[in-house]
Amino acid sequence: MQKITVLSGGMGGARFLQGLLHGIAGGVLPGIAPDAVVTVVANTADDLWIHGLKVCPDLDTVMYTLGDGIDPERGWGRREETWSVKEELATYGVEPTWFGLGDRDIATHLVRTQMLDAGYPLSQVTEALCKRWLDPAHGRRLRLLPMTDERVETHVAIADAESPSGRRVVHFQEYWVRLRAEVPAETVVVVGLDQATPAPGVIDAIVDADLVVLPPSNPVVSIGTILGVPGVRDALGVTRAPVVGLSPIVGGSHVRGMANQLLGSLGLEVSAAGVGLHYGARSAGGVLDGWLVDEVDADQVDRVLAGGLACRAVPLMMTDPDATAAMAAAAVELVRG
Repeated sequence: MQKITVLSGGMGGARFLQGLLHGIAGGVLPGIAPDAVVTVVANTADDLWIHGLKVCPDLDTVMYTLGDGIDPERGWGRREETWSVKEELATYGVEPTWFGLGDRDIATHLVRTQMLDAGYPLSQVTEALCKRWLDPAHGRRLRLLPMTDERVETHVAIADAESPSGRRVVHFQEYWVRLRAEVPAETVVVVGLDQATPAPGVIDAIVDADLVVLPPSNPVVSIGTILGVPGVRDALGVTRAPVVGLSPIVGGSHVRGMANQLLGSLGLEVSAAGVGLHYGARSAGGVLDGWLVDEVDADQVDRVLAGGLACRAVPLMMTDPDATAAMAAAAVELVRG
C-alpha cells in the first residue's frame, strides 16, 4: 500500500488535502492507487491557550475540513456556528475579545484540554478527536499528526513607538487576527522549537513514505515551523520518497494569508522562485526534489531549474476539488515521471 505524507498548515494545506484525496479516490494521480494512505503532519506553532482552553488552529482546520465540518466561507471554524459564549464573555469584559471561539468549536477545545490535563499527549488527543471527524472511509487511509507533542508558539516582533525598545512581541494569532497582519513584521520568533521533538509517527511517516508533499501553506509560520522541529529536515534528507512542493506565491503575492509580510521579515524574496529556492534542492542540502509554480510565473522556471529542482508551471489556483486534484497530479508527475 502506498504512503503519502503531507506537511500542512491550516487553510491552504487543508484545501489542498481535499483535492489530493479527491484525486486519489478518482484515480487521477499518476501511479497512485485509490487505497493510498495519506498522513498529514500539521503545524502546531500557531497553537495558543485562551480562556483556559488549548486551541490548535491548524490541526482543527485540517480536521474540520476533511471531516466536512468547516465553515466554507471563513475557511476556519465550524459551519453553522453561533457565538453566544463569545458575546457573553464580552459583556463581562473578559479579554481577549479579538479571538472568538464559536459555541460548537468550544466543545473540541474542552475535550482537548480535559485530555491534556489528564496527561494524554497532543498526538493521542488528536487521534481521539479524529475518530469523530474522519469517517471510516477516510480513517482507513488518512491520519492526522501534530508536528510535536511539546508546546511551541510563534511570536512576531512589531514596531511599537511606546515601548522602550521601540518594538514589542505579540503571539502570532494576535498578529494575524487582531492586527490582520497589517503591521510590518520585524522578525519571527518560534519559542520552544529548537527543544521540541517530533510527535510519535512523524519521522516514520516521512522516512517510510512513497511521496512527500509540501502544499501551498505559509513557508515561514506553517511549513517553516514543521521543518524547524529537530529531526524533520534530516528525515526529508534520507527518505526514499521524492519530495515535491507547490508555491504559495502566485504572481508575486500570496494567494491568501500573510506570506508577503513574513517572508520580508526574514529577508527572503517574495516570489515563486524565491520560496522554492529557500526550501532548496535535496541534492544541495535542501528539502525538495521538485517545485511547481503557477503559469503566471512561468518565466521563473529556468531559475528554479538552475537551483537543482525539477520545475514546471501549471495552474495553482484551488478553485474547486477538480482543479486542486489536477495540481496534486501535476506534483506527482513532476517527481515520479
